[in-house]
Amino acid sequence: MKRRLVLTGSAVLAAGAVTAAAFGFGGPGDSPSEGSAAALTTAPVTKANLTKTQTVSGVLGYGPPVTVTARGPGTVTWLPSLGATVSRGQPLYEVNDRPVTLFYGGLPLYRPLGIGDSGDDVRQIETNLAALGYAGITVDGTFTNATAAAVRKWQKDLGVPQTGLVDPGTVAIAPGPVRIAQHVTQLGADSGGPVLAYAGTTRVVSIALDVALQDLAKAGLTAQVILPNGKAVDGVIGQVGTVATPGQDEQHPATIQVTVTLADQSTLGALDQAPVVVKLASSTVENVLTVPITALVALAEGGYGVQVVTGSQTRYVAVQPGMFASGRVQITGDGIAEGTQVVVPS
Repeated sequence: MKRRLVLTGSAVLAAGAVTAAAFGFGGPGDSPSEGSAAALTTAPVTKANLTKTQTVSGVLGYGPPVTVTARGPGTVTWLPSLGATVSRGQPLYEVNDRPVTLFYGGLPLYRPLGIGDSGDDVRQIETNLAALGYAGITVDGTFTNATAAAVRKWQKDLGVPQTGLVDPGTVAIAPGPVRIAQHVTQLGADSGGPVLAYAGTTRVVSIALDVALQDLAKAGLTAQVILPNGKAVDGVIGQVGTVATPGQDEQHPATIQVTVTLADQSTLGALDQAPVVVKLASSTVENVLTVPITALVALAEGGYGVQVVTGSQTRYVAVQPGMFASGRVQITGDGIAEGTQVVVPS
């Protein structure tokens, strides 16, 4: 007569995964168990994708701040308020009561631009003027008379001298809209140094990831973010740093900076600089047979198995456990197929 004893605990299997909420002891795999199967709680064997995760800490905010440095002599006469959003064509700050306008791009302006100049910096100016609605301009990377005319119209709208020239001190370049994160200087201070710091306008999760785990951070992979209220939010790994920050000791190892983007910003409420937990996928198996972890039993003759229900009878079938994840375990074994009913503790 067989006896099934349920124990609570955890096990480390050959795959190296720590799991198992419950074990039972069964007899040989070809012997039916005594008693009726009608009173047992069962679950079907299902095919699924299992993903094992590594939990790390992160911070939900607007991303690392970027410092803006004013060009040329003058006095800082205006700064946007903290938390304000500045978009293309709007003033990022003012020097000598004249705006320094935000343009989008990736190339800082490094020279004055006028008729006859050409290059990526000219194309960047033309792209922004065209996006702001200044007609008659051709975005071709060459500063022509038409480009100069568009610049003069733009300068007129700003209320500054209409020179037709672009001074690098009058334009600040950022990848897109920015959110003011910090005032580095104050009104009345001399320009020519750091003025303010900005971050992005969309909240992301920043992770200082142990370099030993850097293989888990691949751009485009999904990640799950657990908010302080326990709500889970789906994210995608965006930027992955390539330069490590040196560690202090074994408890504080070297790290790389990883950013996780969150498409659904509406679930985040007003959270900013909030600690979060991030689950990164460490390995995945696809389209495998799985059962609830609690269906796994330790067999009397060694190894592991499940108690299979066939009609009104049950028998123990030896299985090879694989990956554990999300409360389920991958199994393989003779006679185990999708839809097979196995006993789980009630």
